[in-house]
Amino acid sequence: MEQETPTEDPTLTEDDRALLRAAIHASARARARGNHPFGAVLADDRGTVVLEAENTVVTEDDCTGHAETNLVRLAWKRFGAAALADFSLYTSCEPCAMCSGAIYWSGIGRVVYAMSESQLAELTGDDPENPTMSLPSAVVLGSGQRDVIVQGPALADEASAVHADFWR
Repeated sequence: MEQETPTEDPTLTEDDRALLRAAIHASARARARGNHPFGAVLADDRGTVVLEAENTVVTEDDCTGHAETNLVRLAWKRFGAAALADFSLYTSCEPCAMCSGAIYWSGIGRVVYAMSESQLAELTGDDPENPTMSLPSAVVLGSGQRDVIVQGPALADEASAVHADFWR
């Protein structure tokens, strides 16, 4: 069964798009450092970037070293759950089930992503480095007892450009 390509989220602001571009730049840095091309940034309630993280799966030899989980670990230590409810996590690609779970448990209140999981699957195919699940982050994040706003995709073409010639 062929999946429908997600449409661009029209509710995102220009500030949201700028923050997504910061996450996409982090994904390019991850790739330049020898990791998978994924990046994320955390913005406070004023839209100021307070943290950023890259994928470190390869260089740290850690299968949980996704950009979002790396960011959640930093955010939890620095801010704690009470503050994180008003923060937004921007990511170059829709969070996987593992990252969505970490985001949920951290208390972060909003997730905005550039490229959807289904768009990523089109790029990676059956590459064993990225066994993509067909499980949207909104499903994982919407299954809990607290609300997490999920928005995206937006700027998918810009996010996917970082993946060019990366996956076999």
